[in-house]
Parts: sequence; structure tokens; C-alpha cells
Amino acid sequence: MAEPLIGPPDPVIADSYRLDGRVAVISGGAGGAGAAIARLFATRGAFVEILDTQDELGRSTASDIGADGGRAGFTHADVSKAADVETSIAAVLERHGRVDVLVNHAGTVIVRAFHETTEDEWDRLMAINVKSMFLVTRAVLPAMLGAGRGTIVNTASISSFTASPLESAYCVTKGAVLQLTRAIAVEYRDRGIRCNAVCPGFIKTPHGLREMAELSALGVESSEAAVAVAQGRICEPEEVARVVLFLASDASSFVNGEGIVVDNASTVLT
Repeated sequence: MAEPLIGPPDPVIADSYRLDGRVAVISGGAGGAGAAIARLFATRGAFVEILDTQDELGRSTASDIGADGGRAGFTHADVSKAADVETSIAAVLERHGRVDVLVNHAGTVIVRAFHETTEDEWDRLMAINVKSMFLVTRAVLPAMLGAGRGTIVNTASISSFTASPLESAYCVTKGAVLQLTRAIAVEYRDRGIRCNAVCPGFIKTPHGLREMAELSALGVESSEAAVAVAQGRICEPEEVARVVLFLASDASSFVNGEGIVVDNASTVLT
């Protein structure tokens, strides 16, 4: 009888997905996929520091992580503002002395015809989706450089690769996130720092469901049924979190500058 192709779990592989003792900063980690990332990181041994503007939700997420045996803190921070970022990262460094993992997850979407998009809307989207990643990454890099290692994961989107109606500004920001990811990877590769991006399709979160509803209201078919045709089904936030864990952990030690698409082949079919 042939030997089974799959044996017992390899402890070396299992250990590579651990984040024991590492300090992980997650922007936009109060709810949705950001909270799923925070919870998963905590179960893998990380001390999670959540930065968000949603105070009640952020404290609740941190409290829930603690109740489940994990370690987490919450700091109010508008990561599109330099002063908030500098203050919050300084506080994290004072508490822990380092930042080992950064997840730039904070982001939003504006559903609007391109010719109707206002300058304020354009600037707001650029600030939240792109400038925030510049500010937070810049703030943590000195600590990572001092340690000689670090991992950064940016939340991009399938819109980093594809275009969609009524989301021109959003697509521009997510294209910028992917290019920022590549540039950081190239610049800091030889100093022990990796940077990758996760590029999800539609996720079953309040943010994702709002986007789908607003698109449908303006005539772009984006119901759950329509998304199911494109993606097979809507993505669960925990499925995104598992990819982020891979990119943040030693399991992806030779993956750098990549945008990992999490969309069940919907962009392949486009």
C-alpha cells in the first residue's frame, strides 16, 4: 500500500506562522477585516496595537482579544494626520521598545462618478488610503532599521490591477498602494525589511457591504448575488486575515514586493 502523501503537521512549518513576542501595529484594526487580522495575530502570539478613529469599537476589539487570552492595546489615531501618527507610534515604542510588524489596513472608498468627484473627496481619499501608509510606515521604519528586521503588509485591492465604474479615485489610491509596496520592498530589502500587499475582492464587512449597496444604488450591479457570480461568493474577513498572517510571518520569508490577490479568481475571469 502506498504511503500517504500527507503526513503529520511539520512543526517547523507550523512555527513559521507564529508571531510569538512580536509587536504588531495594525491601522484600521478596530473592525472588519482589520479586527480579524488583530484577533488572528493575537492567537499567534503577537502583542497587537490597534490604531483607529473608532474608539468604542477599537476598545471592544482589544478587550475581546484580552478576554480570549491574547494581548492587545488600542490607541485613538487618525492615521491620515502626521501628529496623530507620531504620537501613537511614539507611545507604542515607549511601551514595547520596538515594532516588528506593521499592517497598514486603514482605508475607505468613495463611490462617485469621476466628473462629479470633488477636490475635497479626492484629497480625503488620498489622505486616508495613501498618505496614511506613508506616515505610519515612515514612523515605524527607524525602529525596524535599528532591529535589522521587520515586515510590512499593506491592504491594497483588486482595484490595484483592475478598474471599475464610479470608483476612479479609489482605483487610483489602490494602484498607488501597490506601487508604494514595491518601492519600499526594493529600498529596504537589504536591510532586513520586507513589504508586501494583500489585494482582496469584495469582503463581507460593513465597509464592503456599504460599497456594494452604494454601487447598486447608482446602477452598477453589485448585489451579493452579482458578487457571487464574479467571485464564487463574498470573501470572509478571516480569509483575508490568514493571507496577511502569511505575509507578516516567517512563512513568507522570501516573498517581498508582491501583491497577493485574494478574490477566488475573479480578476482572472475578468
